[in-house]
Amino acid sequence: NNTCLILLKIYMPTIKTIKAVVGILYAENDTQILITKRRKDKFMPDYWELPGGKIETGEDEENALARELQEELGINTIRISLKHVMTHHYKDNTVNLSIYSVESYRGNVTGKEGQDFRWCNLRNLSNYKLLPTMRIIINRICLPEYYWITPDASEPELLLEKCQNHLNTGTKILQLRSKDFIKQSYIKTIHRLCQSYEARLILNVPNKTFKELCDGWHLTSKELLKYKKRPCDNNKLLGASAHNLKEVKYAEALSVDYISLAPIEETLSHPNAAPLGWVVAKDIVSKSNLPVYLLGGMGSDSLVRALNIGAQGVAGISKI
Repeated sequence: NNTCLILLKIYMPTIKTIKAVVGILYAENDTQILITKRRKDKFMPDYWELPGGKIETGEDEENALARELQEELGINTIRISLKHVMTHHYKDNTVNLSIYSVESYRGNVTGKEGQDFRWCNLRNLSNYKLLPTMRIIINRICLPEYYWITPDASEPELLLEKCQNHLNTGTKILQLRSKDFIKQSYIKTIHRLCQSYEARLILNVPNKTFKELCDGWHLTSKELLKYKKRPCDNNKLLGASAHNLKEVKYAEALSVDYISLAPIEETLSHPNAAPLGWVVAKDIVSKSNLPVYLLGGMGSDSLVRALNIGAQGVAGISKI
């Protein structure tokens, strides 16, 4: 047994864990962020990323970020806030990454280490060769704090009116949900309505082809577990419902863009579903790399509580 253990230590590769921190700097009314290009002498050269770096021994995260931004960009941070924590596994190492929003700083941004940098519109980030972690970070930045799920679509005109009302009040993601077939002409009408408000339409309908006219799709938990790889292009949003940590991790492996975790509280629409509760929800959110929306009894009054446990926000039908 001792010989086996020694052989395992010799032949098994050592996976190094790196703790790192990055900062999000905004410009142009928060429509642009700063990205920097990794130098050719670094791990994963020529990829674009957020500014930041490794946390040195004895440093806390905030001091590490202040040092890195001074060394890289020549700026001094004044106020920052933690936005997200995630873990990413590369072939030879694991990165524990803390992402901060840099809300104010002193100085002018320069490439002090000779690195290229750009102020990039959030909508154009997909045009760049980004580090794998960047897609999740971008979703965390760009996704709204809530989205609305449509009720039964049996009365199309009434539903269309409800969609208009929600878009009028600022809804930026509308999930069209139905257990029955919906005509493409009706989907097209709602999609055109969403476009007029610069909102996105997500389809949660049976028999998805992933060719429908929309901005993305939402998988039920049953649909999620049927797929072995992401079923749509990266330029479309892909969400998935999950009811436990195992399903959340499966969704991460499938490279979905966000998770809907449910039910948090009891609901009239699913009276037989045991609620997860806020304690379990907080634990799952803390272990997820992806943005997580909470569902089940959620409304605008639940939003602050959801944000305080690290969720992206809330979603629902009747209370949103």
